[in-house]
Amino acid sequence: MPLVANDSERTMLAKPARGCAFGHHGELVQGVFEDDRGRLHRGLVTLPIDSLRSTAWIVLDESGKLGVEPPSREKALRAAQLALAHLGYPSLGGRLKIESDIPVGHGYGSSTADVVASTRAVAAALGARFLPSTSSRLAVAAEVASDAIAFETEALLFAQREGVVLEHFGGSLPPFVLVGFKGDATAGVDTLELVPARYSPEEIHLFRVLRGMVARSVRYQDAHLLGQAATMSARISQRHLPKPYFDVVVDFAAHHHAYGIQVAHSGSLFGLMLDAQSASRENIHTIIAALENRGFQDIGIFPINVEEGTHVL
Repeated sequence: MPLVANDSERTMLAKPARGCAFGHHGELVQGVFEDDRGRLHRGLVTLPIDSLRSTAWIVLDESGKLGVEPPSREKALRAAQLALAHLGYPSLGGRLKIESDIPVGHGYGSSTADVVASTRAVAAALGARFLPSTSSRLAVAAEVASDAIAFETEALLFAQREGVVLEHFGGSLPPFVLVGFKGDATAGVDTLELVPARYSPEEIHLFRVLRGMVARSVRYQDAHLLGQAATMSARISQRHLPKPYFDVVVDFAAHHHAYGIQVAHSGSLFGLMLDAQSASRENIHTIIAALENRGFQDIGIFPINVEEGTHVL
């Protein structure tokens, strides 16, 4: 077991180290999927949002006790402890601080972002760097269920309760503009309190189709196909964890010619997926005004893999 004792190592530990991680806007697809051996796993395709971020700062010492600010970030603290043990320094202590602009409790991935940022900060403090697969496994160990944001913008199918990748789709998601919002901005969701959905054989067969649609959408950069897959997954999710206003959102999508709707499957978020080429500022503002008039809240515009400087921004 490595020991930190000499003056140069103490100097290294005394320096603050930082780790960052994205938030997300829920999932494009979530369900049950087969691995290469035909075994079923719960899995999802995350929709990362790089404008939402958690930053972890850590200063390590030899006190043997690690604390966190704010104290409510217990999962981030657990992840940092697991990261220290993974690197061979389980007896180190220090202070971890989390700074985040990711809303908590609605499906934005705030806890996983805190957790991944914390593992990255620990690694940086010790002169190491974790692979995304390592950060993902540590995240699942810290919080039971996680998502794929350690892989950032890489499109993949991820087993959220195991921390492993079921399929790399070989690229990034196709470009589109997401108009995200909540039906109820006050109703938070504790993901771990939810009973996992029990899908029917027909739904499991449909998930095979959705997986193929996502793979094809990435390969050919077809956002319209991705929107169809997301809408189908949202409809399945609605059978198991109904969201208020779902039918209203479906009507909005049709009226404004969206590619599809996207939801946080275990959160309160909705998203309208719009064509990146035709989504002008005027069109988006019209949609936002209509959503506000209907009572939807916390409306945001999130360009997904859209080139900088385009008219939607």
